[in-house]
Amino acid sequence: MSRRYIFSSESVGEGHPDKVCDTISDAILDACLTVDRGSRVACETFAKSNIVVVGGEITIPKIGRKPIGEAINIDKVVRDAVRGIGYVHDDDVFHADRIFINNYLTTQSPDIAQGVDAKKAAHKKTAEQGAGDQGIMFGYACEETPELMPAPIMFAHRLGRELTRIRKAGKLAKWLRPDAKSQVSVEYVDGKPTRIVNVVISTQHTADVEHPVIEKFCIEQVIKKVLPKALLTKDTEYLINPTGRFVTGGPQGDSGLTGRKIIVDTYGGTGRHGGGAFSGKDPSKVDRSAAYMARWVAKNVVAAGLAAKCEIQFAYAIGHPQPVSVHVDTFGTGTKPDDAILAAILKVFSFKPADIVKQLNLLRPIYSKSTNYGHFGKDDPDLTWERTDKAAALKKAIA
Repeated sequence: MSRRYIFSSESVGEGHPDKVCDTISDAILDACLTVDRGSRVACETFAKSNIVVVGGEITIPKIGRKPIGEAINIDKVVRDAVRGIGYVHDDDVFHADRIFINNYLTTQSPDIAQGVDAKKAAHKKTAEQGAGDQGIMFGYACEETPELMPAPIMFAHRLGRELTRIRKAGKLAKWLRPDAKSQVSVEYVDGKPTRIVNVVISTQHTADVEHPVIEKFCIEQVIKKVLPKALLTKDTEYLINPTGRFVTGGPQGDSGLTGRKIIVDTYGGTGRHGGGAFSGKDPSKVDRSAAYMARWVAKNVVAAGLAAKCEIQFAYAIGHPQPVSVHVDTFGTGTKPDDAILAAILKVFSFKPADIVKQLNLLRPIYSKSTNYGHFGKDDPDLTWERTDKAAALKKAIA
């Protein structure tokens, strides 16, 4: 008997209040890494109305204990990030040139630094870089899409990305504004996506456009152009701006905070999540770097044909260089036993924080590319965790 179920995932546009904050935090991270690849960054952002608050801990070795402002113009970084999103209209309360910026960035605690830095502390036997925090991280991959990502989240991202492309082009729908959400519900039969049940788009707009115009545009110019035609049926339901009006948006309409869209950032609810956010954190923080590593490993397992879907979990202790556990689950789709796949993974990859940074070349100002429309499933050579360059090595290791 066939097993049927519906699974839904959402994405948010870069003008969503939480994504505004993620964008600012990653822009500050990239600015720090541009000055010094050894920068340690934990930057949080809060936004509401016409106010942006940035806070956290940043250490830039090149400038020592001097104020961060001597190396980076934080106000300029914040305003440029907001301007890049598109909050530049005269009627925007949240406007790149008019926001008030409160800066509460300080240097990193020496108590954390001594556990993370690759120096031999009194209690350490070796001088290796340790994990920047304790915690658990997951990575996932599957055969549902060319990107080896779950279909619902990839479809939701496609909608948001297309809305942004059209808005920034400024020709087809001049009434579009930055804040937006998308959601796609997919019916599965025996674990395979078979049809799109419904699509939800909520997009901010100017006050002078009528709802039927928005509805027709989103269905004809966005949904039907970017989602697979084979999965859209006569029964697919389209819910466009379901409240009927979305003029007040962004931080004017709702507060934003870094790290509140962790499911949007990863796999849309498919698989598990360790709970750690990504944006604003340098790669010494395993919340980010080990999650990227886990995606790389899981994607290579699937690309190697060892499983149709794969989830991997790491766990770390702050200051400790090795993960305290590594677990693999192929959900019964593996062509080899999970313990054999795990043994091959441990032969091919190293999960020490310093080795993760080296293998993925993470000490570069690349993180603004990852912020919006998912950290995974993008075709960009700078996002090295999306490579499938270890598939052959995994197949050889398990043979």
